[in-house]
Amino acid sequence: MTTAPEPTRRKTDMDIWQPEPGETLLARTPVTFATGEAMRVRGMRWFRDTERNDIQSELPGWPEGPVYAARSTGGSLVRNIGKGGGLALVGVLMAVLTGGGGSGPSSSRSGSGSSDDRADEIEDFPVTWAAPGTIARTLPWQLDPARSSEEHYRTHAIVTDRRLVIVGLPFYKKDRTIIEDEALWETERSTISRVEPRNFRNERDVKVLFTDGSWCRLSAISRTELTRHLVHPLDLVPLESLTPTQRNTVDSFLATARAQAPDSGPPVITRRPCGHYRVEVLPPSRVDSFFGATELDMIMGSDGAEVELMAQHPDDF
Repeated sequence: MTTAPEPTRRKTDMDIWQPEPGETLLARTPVTFATGEAMRVRGMRWFRDTERNDIQSELPGWPEGPVYAARSTGGSLVRNIGKGGGLALVGVLMAVLTGGGGSGPSSSRSGSGSSDDRADEIEDFPVTWAAPGTIARTLPWQLDPARSSEEHYRTHAIVTDRRLVIVGLPFYKKDRTIIEDEALWETERSTISRVEPRNFRNERDVKVLFTDGSWCRLSAISRTELTRHLVHPLDLVPLESLTPTQRNTVDSFLATARAQAPDSGPPVITRRPCGHYRVEVLPPSRVDSFFGATELDMIMGSDGAEVELMAQHPDDF
């Protein structure tokens, strides 16, 4: 059996999601629903209502997927029944053997060894918490690694000054520069009440809470890229408001950026809580299906001088 060759396309042919006129693109990074880490829920995830009922069979348009059963506290394995009612024991065994059963990337162990949310990280692991009619119920099924193979398809989160967007795209391992975005979901930033990094056993997870009381738990390859413009209040700085010294530093940075990526657009300048300025551009030519958008950036002090790496503050990142 022959395999069809992967397509070869130029960057100018790509279907890269772009913001509307007047909208500012801030970040783009791969995301999925998160995966449990504690032994009882390792390799699993659930979709819950506010009574902890499993709601995945109620979500419109979702294909069938595994319905997991948490392991007993003694570590024995409980049967895992598929959504259609069939036994999915193989899937559970894979979850034990691989730690994820194809349900997401292996975990970084740089996170905290203790949980401050036992109910949702040790005993259970909901990745959506949603009453009927709430925002978290509208999230796309493609975010679920158990339903959408990351070998062939990826989902990215895009943050702008107006909204949070989820796009899906085919994944060609031999050419990650091929981008064929499909818009799957979006919500206005005004519907997001807060964003909380979650650090139990890894530093990839993030909890996005919506104003209607629903929430979701996502895993991001680069969580900093996802949260940088969501955790802190947005403070975009217009180029024309900079001092002459600051403007000269930004112009010099842009000249260097455009030498590396000629399609670099206007800079995104944000004032960080520490008082520094972050200056960055996200050229379409630097979008990668595995890593998302790779920005070119610089940290500038209030005096207009570039801040060297060792002098930068945690807020700058």
